[in-house]
Amino acid sequence: MRFGVLALAASMQFASVAAQTQTQTHAADVPGTLAAARQRIETADYRLTGRLVRVDESGTRTSYGVNIKAHWFPGVLRVLFAITSPAKERAHVLLEMRPGEKSTIQIAHPGDAVAAALPFDKWNEGPLGEGFSYEDFIDSSYFWAEQAALGETRFGARNCDLMKSAPGASDRTHYAEVKSWLDRGSSFPVYVEKTLKGSGIVKEFTYFGLRRTEGVWSASQVEAKIRGHAGSTLLIIDHGAARAHLDMNDFSSAQLTHF
Repeated sequence: MRFGVLALAASMQFASVAAQTQTQTHAADVPGTLAAARQRIETADYRLTGRLVRVDESGTRTSYGVNIKAHWFPGVLRVLFAITSPAKERAHVLLEMRPGEKSTIQIAHPGDAVAAALPFDKWNEGPLGEGFSYEDFIDSSYFWAEQAALGETRFGARNCDLMKSAPGASDRTHYAEVKSWLDRGSSFPVYVEKTLKGSGIVKEFTYFGLRRTEGVWSASQVEAKIRGHAGSTLLIIDHGAARAHLDMNDFSSAQLTHF
């Protein structure tokens, strides 16, 4: 069974977004929209297999095989991201997102006896560059301190609620703000803009192939692009399970260091 990714990223140029996006006059329901977005994460229980593909400015592609599994446990989202190929790039990354508390990222490579904590200044990096950073695999913005509804809007053919999220002092992130275009029918993102602290660089995420499987909304492909830069990074989902029945054993220290 094919199954898409549950909450990640990608892009189109700002001019295209502006042309396709016409904000309506009345505001979205912040509590309702936010609750639906959070519920998606708080019911996560999926497993998927796919490819992370970097397309450079010349069109040359670099592809990594990936496996991702995620499950919401009381108070924490755990995501185990595995690079399976090429062999020399293999790595396991355990991401733990705790709303209102300290999130963590650990990484292990073949031969490691224990995983190492990934320093916070490395969270905005990724296996194929900054397009898809490690932080992008823990969708924490819906749990940040500041949430605002910017009204109804359209993105392409879809009616959306536009949400703006900004971190509080205790929220651990490299982003200054995140704007999410959430499909009104599913509360699933169709487009997201993430602005980095300090530099003001905007990362654009576009979600393709939205569908519902076993009652769970997902996307079959996510494209990440840095505004004003050539090239992009694609997360392409080949297959997976919407309800994988994962438990703590799937995210154990033994799993993290087992290759």
